Amino acid sequence: MNKQKLVLPITTFGMAFAFAVWSVISPLASTFQEMYHLTSTQKSILVAIPVLLGSVMRIPLGILTDRYGGRKMFTLLFAFLIIPLFGAGFANSIGALMFWAFFIGMAGTSFAISIAFVSKLTPPEKQGTALGINGMGNIGTAIAGFTIPTIAVSFGVQWAFWGLIIPVVLMMIMVWFLTPETPKPKEQKTMLSALSVLKYKNTWTLSLFYFLTFGSFVALGIYLPSLLTDLYGLTPVDAGLRAAGFVVVATLIRPVGGILADKVGAGKILTFVYIGFAIGAATIVIGMNSIIIMTIACLFIAAMAGLGNGSVFKLVPQLFPKETGAVTGIVGAWGGLGGFFPPILMGIVKDMTGSYVLGFVLLGVLAIVCLLINKVVFDKKQKQSAYELDLVK
Repeated sequence: MNKQKLVLPITTFGMAFAFAVWSVISPLASTFQEMYHLTSTQKSILVAIPVLLGSVMRIPLGILTDRYGGRKMFTLLFAFLIIPLFGAGFANSIGALMFWAFFIGMAGTSFAISIAFVSKLTPPEKQGTALGINGMGNIGTAIAGFTIPTIAVSFGVQWAFWGLIIPVVLMMIMVWFLTPETPKPKEQKTMLSALSVLKYKNTWTLSLFYFLTFGSFVALGIYLPSLLTDLYGLTPVDAGLRAAGFVVVATLIRPVGGILADKVGAGKILTFVYIGFAIGAATIVIGMNSIIIMTIACLFIAAMAGLGNGSVFKLVPQLFPKETGAVTGIVGAWGGLGGFFPPILMGIVKDMTGSYVLGFVLLGVLAIVCLLINKVVFDKKQKQSAYELDLVK
């Protein structure tokens, strides 16, 4: 059995189930709001809590994956997730639920582990495509949206958590026994030296880009159920299914972004993406009262997010071939934080103004900022050596 050929499918499925764990709170947010009498702000904080730890911890987990290997780190992650999933099923107060939700957030670090794992075992000329396919593991957010509300209604809220332990255990076994370990680096870097990539401007540029593209994917993926329920009076199951459609579109288009980045350049794709983000945000601001306009605009933004995510991560191993795990962790962390703040902001804006409009105005403004930066940095004909100049300065 050629274990190297199994790395991409296994890590992709592994990330999918990990993302389902990461997103488990979101489809149940309205249920918990009724159970614990939460305000919109409190509900948005509950939804965002797992995103925080899963984002910040991508940095050390990416660095540790560079040092110890993807097989070990992925296996340890799945083993850890069993604990908070088990505990969340027994939570009987909002405090206990938030406690376990925080540690459930570790599932979000699967992204940094998986990307570093795949990139180390993929030839450079195929990395955009491979990482685009691997990024389809984001579809776990949709899996949660499709299944979690139904499981909660049919078997009880506790089984929404306990049921996820089964695929987590299966993936832990598959990763450990069916994948090879990544090559050990010739130079063992300390955590501090690994973070030295923060001194390069490309690290911060990619972080900003991913803050928008992946942040919007996470923010809308986890907050759409609540937003649709509030705006249009949908049931949690209906809202969860519609939000899952957003995630499916963004996820399926992500490999297209990687393939196009391989063929025509990531900079050109990102220019198209950021213009699309601005148009989509403006459409929502104008037509938020119509569920049809809202649906079309959200699906369009989903497509832009997918293309952008695939394109950004074509650039990571291209610009940082020796520090892929570290940079993946940092860029991934900012992308995750891009999904942490908007839901809280949305909840606060809703409580203060009674509307979600301001949140989408800010999304459009950020897209224009990224467009201008991209035009200067990446959207021009450059040779590989031009990119590498930033690494040696």
